[in-house]
Amino acid sequence: MNIYISNLSYSVKDDGLQELFSAYGEVSSAKVITDKFSGRSRGFGFVEMSDDEAGQKAIDGLNGTEFEGRTISVNVAKPREDKPRNFAPRGGGFRR
Repeated sequence: MNIYISNLSYSVKDDGLQELFSAYGEVSSAKVITDKFSGRSRGFGFVEMSDDEAGQKAIDGLNGTEFEGRTISVNVAKPREDKPRNFAPRGGGFRR
């Protein structure tokens, strides 16, 4: 089960998420999303748990709780939507 966690403190690292969720079952992966330019946390992350039942227990147990000074939201992650990419140049086209 893929789980989305929002409103994370900017000090939370991957291993902190892993430790938090491991109390509910086996954690396959834990990732805090960072800004690609600054490297700073964006305040959300994802945890993958191998067992759906353990994942649901983690959601039920952690949603709305305080973690490192912030009240976190924990939900089932929704699949990423494929957004069309528009690579057309601005201004109507190329000039030669």
